[in-house]
Amino acid sequence: MLNWYDWLLMGVGIVIIVLCLLQGGKSEGASGAITGGGLNVFVKTKERGAEKVVSIMTLIFAIVFFIIAIIIEVVANASIATSTSEAAEEAIRLFAF
Repeated sequence: MLNWYDWLLMGVGIVIIVLCLLQGGKSEGASGAITGGGLNVFVKTKERGAEKVVSIMTLIFAIVFFIIAIIIEVVANASIATSTSEAAEEAIRLFAF
């Protein structure tokens, strides 16, 4: 069963996917890659207005995603270590002579 933080992580992931899809292409796309177009791939273009807002929001949500993922991993490892030590103590009590 999923916990509340799992749902939060999935929600943030969906937001990142939507924000990535909203970002405008910086080159001609796949057709430009196939036909040899898009020679200006490395030309510096400044994002303005809504593109900049979407780009910044994507960065913020990506950072939040990784922080949540790390916190979930730390909490999961801590609970596994606790349950493992409790199980070991129980086994020692059962088999102690």
